[in-house]
Amino acid sequence: MSDNGSNDGSDQASSASNSAPRTGAPRTGAPRTGAPRKASFGQSMRAVFWSFFGVRKRADLEADATQLNPLHVVAAALISAAIFIVVLILIVRAVVG
Repeated sequence: MSDNGSNDGSDQASSASNSAPRTGAPRTGAPRTGAPRKASFGQSMRAVFWSFFGVRKRADLEADATQLNPLHVVAAALISAAIFIVVLILIVRAVVG
């Protein structure tokens, strides 16, 4: 039992010196915020496409809120709306035509 007491003191000293993160990356002065990477325009198009149908998972919605660029989402929505209108016009012309 006395060995445990002496090992505890040396373990604490060695663990105190190893308090830096073990990622292998050098530690900078600023803390890492874990900022998510930005999504591409294609991912914005996919999110808007599924949103048009209203079948988005809550987890995907929360991920989109942190990753998607708002300008990409607006552009994707305008493009998707234009495509939707063109498809509707083509369907109506084919049926009535």
